Amino acid sequence: MAQDFETLAELTQAHAAATPDKVAIVFEGARLTYQGLHERVLCSVAALRAQGVGAGDRVGWLGLNHPDYVVLMNACFRIGAVLVSINARLVAREIAYILADAGIGLLVSETQFLDVAVAAQQGSGVGTIILTDAPHAGRAAFADWAAAHAPDAMLHPAGAEDIALQLYTSGTTGFPKGALLSHRALLGTIAKGGLTGESWSSWDEDDACLVAMPLFHIGGTGWALHALAAGATMVILPRPDIAGIVGAVERERITKMFAVPAVLGAILQHLDGAPADLTSLTELLYGASPIPLDILRRSMLAFPNASFIQCYGATETSGTVVYLPPGDHHPDGTARMSGCGKPFPGNAVRIIDADGNTLPVGVVGEVAIRSVSNMTGYHNNPEATAKAMVDGWYRTGDAGFLDADGYLTIHDRVKDMIVSGAENIYPAEVENALHEHPMVADCAVIGVPDVRWGEAVKAIVVRKGAVDADELITFARSRIAAFKVPKTIDFVAVLPRNASGKILKKELRAPYWPEGGRQVG
Repeated sequence: MAQDFETLAELTQAHAAATPDKVAIVFEGARLTYQGLHERVLCSVAALRAQGVGAGDRVGWLGLNHPDYVVLMNACFRIGAVLVSINARLVAREIAYILADAGIGLLVSETQFLDVAVAAQQGSGVGTIILTDAPHAGRAAFADWAAAHAPDAMLHPAGAEDIALQLYTSGTTGFPKGALLSHRALLGTIAKGGLTGESWSSWDEDDACLVAMPLFHIGGTGWALHALAAGATMVILPRPDIAGIVGAVERERITKMFAVPAVLGAILQHLDGAPADLTSLTELLYGASPIPLDILRRSMLAFPNASFIQCYGATETSGTVVYLPPGDHHPDGTARMSGCGKPFPGNAVRIIDADGNTLPVGVVGEVAIRSVSNMTGYHNNPEATAKAMVDGWYRTGDAGFLDADGYLTIHDRVKDMIVSGAENIYPAEVENALHEHPMVADCAVIGVPDVRWGEAVKAIVVRKGAVDADELITFARSRIAAFKVPKTIDFVAVLPRNASGKILKKELRAPYWPEGGRQVG
């Protein structure tokens, strides 16, 4: 179990010794045992050290889900390096910022992202790009590069507080921030379920776990680490392809999976035309964005043998810190199914006002979390760290309330962050991109209701001259990731502002949200 490990560096070695012939990874029909996985990790350790990578150095990953990610991650754990997993949906200049900010000296990419990786590399200090899939343009494939080295079993004496992962979140000021996640925080997250004493949280080597959510998010990497810590089998899909997910559950007899609400909704649509046997699933964890009650209830019927568990957390908390247990779910609906649930044992949640004072039960304020899973801070950003981490509490920026039983309900967000299909989007990033267009005099970006994604990005623009929505959308797409680009743009003569000049986004949202809906100011 996870609590038996002092650091993440021990994972593959322990399972290779205990269950060498157990299948660790299934990917596109190929199967890799724990012994085979550990051997690849040790060869990758040797290759990284030969490249000059050592403790504290940053190694980048730019790609979709792939077994090479698991190999590289575990190799970094063993030498004390820090893996920086980069969102593959970002554009070159966004990637370039992360490469430079993190100080990445070696980047592992995929052929399909090579052009953007090379463009991002310019001026970033990255010296080497290695491909995951196949040799190309003089660059080696990761597997070949690693296999050319003899296994190196020397283990860096990592400490629990050493940083294991650096995952970037969207930035409130237009620049992403690298959340520093330690071995202690990640192992603490893995161990939490077992502390509940509830049967759904039990993992063993007989479990088959579907890893379809992106590994460049904590939801994907954290889920993969749960499987690794348990010595279970991971069935990895490159992306959350709906037919692929349904087919994998049925074919591989998946027992555990994590999905975001948008994926669950798409699965239900798929099943309408192509029924499947999904009875193998025993636990379905969901979260990362609000879920419509209808989607949740229908999902419970589609996966008849699965216990459903809602997850609430953040990159900064290494994933889930609050959960809604199966007992609070029912196909007919329960009052608690509209909330997030209760803190895991050892975690604490309180609701605070702007001055940090604790608010009473039922009163809406900012959600603050104290947990072993909290990040160490933001990389090279003490100012942002000081605002987010106060006296050991992580200030989430979400607005919510606690009931008398300690259950959390999210009411809204203190910050202006938009959550679209489980991607966090800060309006400042989008506004900064639009402001670069010479015909944009002023702009504001808001989230509006979207049936499929929960929220969609909308821009409200004041023009200097002739420009239409399509031109601005195309312009933005060249500067920011596609999921951040406005889906729609409205033009106005002037944006509403208060006496101090702050844009009144609450007024801009009002026409699009039902009464009592999105009310962030």
